[in-house]
Amino acid sequence: MRSQHPVDEPATWVRALVWITGFTGLLWVSETVDTLDDHRLDAYGISPRDGEGLLGIVFAPLLHANFAHLAANTVPVLVLGFLVLFSGIGRGLAVTAVIWVVAGVGVWLLAPSGTIHLGASSLVFGWLVYLLVRGFWSRRAGEIILGLTLFFLYGGLLLGVLPGQPGISWQGHLFGALGGLLAASTLSEHAVERRRAHSDLRW
Repeated sequence: MRSQHPVDEPATWVRALVWITGFTGLLWVSETVDTLDDHRLDAYGISPRDGEGLLGIVFAPLLHANFAHLAANTVPVLVLGFLVLFSGIGRGLAVTAVIWVVAGVGVWLLAPSGTIHLGASSLVFGWLVYLLVRGFWSRRAGEIILGLTLFFLYGGLLLGVLPGQPGISWQGHLFGALGGLLAASTLSEHAVERRRAHSDLRW
């Protein structure tokens, strides 16, 4: 007799783990190459309101100032990235794309001129906010409990959206968090189902 559980459920764990481990490995490879190249890749971070700095919107989350910077981001990237992807690879990638773009564009538009912004912390803040508020849209007890647990474990990180910390791109943190909020309101399962229901009503 076949199990009634979805046959792809175990694969979701595996695929989420493979995706986030591969992404984290890419971050370490990028920083290794950057270090060997005397940190010349850092120039591909976001340079606000500089035409060439627009490339940073694409590359900045893949680059870090040094290995200490990368090491500080690694565990949050692994944990939060895995949790986002575990809800569905397609949805997780879409959430990440929204955060990536919102954070990058926000920093490029509003951060101080003459600065360079890089690091995966914008994704970390976006993923965290997405996971914190997703449950309030879905009304699912499990997602609400997960959000509260993450707030207890990582809630202190949210202070990073405030200005005043030297060498920290609080703008990247802030716009990453806003990207996570936007993703939760538009891409969470409940939000998608609500739009489909409204579309059916119009028809």
